[in-house]
Amino acid sequence: MEMEILGMNFSCVLRSLSEWKIPDNDCLLPLISKLLGYCIVAASTTVKVPQILKILKHSSVRGLSVTAFELEVVGYTIALSYCLHKGLPFSAYGELFFLLIQAIILVGIIYYYSQPMGAKALIKAALYCAIAPTVLAGQIDPVLFEALYASQHAIFFFARVPQIWKNYTNKSTGELSFLTCFMNFSGSLVRVFTSIQEEAPKSVILGSLLGIVMNGTILTQILVYQKPQMKKEKKVQ
Repeated sequence: MEMEILGMNFSCVLRSLSEWKIPDNDCLLPLISKLLGYCIVAASTTVKVPQILKILKHSSVRGLSVTAFELEVVGYTIALSYCLHKGLPFSAYGELFFLLIQAIILVGIIYYYSQPMGAKALIKAALYCAIAPTVLAGQIDPVLFEALYASQHAIFFFARVPQIWKNYTNKSTGELSFLTCFMNFSGSLVRVFTSIQEEAPKSVILGSLLGIVMNGTILTQILVYQKPQMKKEKKVQ
């Protein structure tokens, strides 16, 4: 009896359990990978919400690098279009869709609280709106498309560097949300496993490994730079 839901085959697992046996790795690992993949997709729908709410609550973008968040939008756009073009299963990339939407909203909020916004920001937004649909539709030369995807690792790297450097020079992480950074780090960890199981291209796995390093660095900075502030608050009380 075949039992498949959202690309997840439960048949061999149920068969093994009905025979009081532990499912073998070839049966269990692909199922775990699919389940984790969908968990990442589900969690991604709220990953940047804590960051958005923190900015709105304090009406401030103190300590946030605008360039870092702008590059995130570009990186997510390229990564999502590549996964769509390669026909990967939704469980292997679905979070990119939700992360892109939230990243665009986040950049808009940062622009708003960085008043005056200026013509430069409007030009960037117009260029993105003009180019992004073509990239997402995959209507570009295949060689250029591969080059774009190869460059998105560098884009995500340089998206994190300005924020890491700003945290370091300020010895503070400003309005960065711990929860958002933690979810980004955890998602990168799990995505390495799921990408291997889904036999995703090595470049996809490399991107997840890079995410672990960069998100882990920012997460560490939040833990390190917020401790002194917490101690000071306790002394005042």
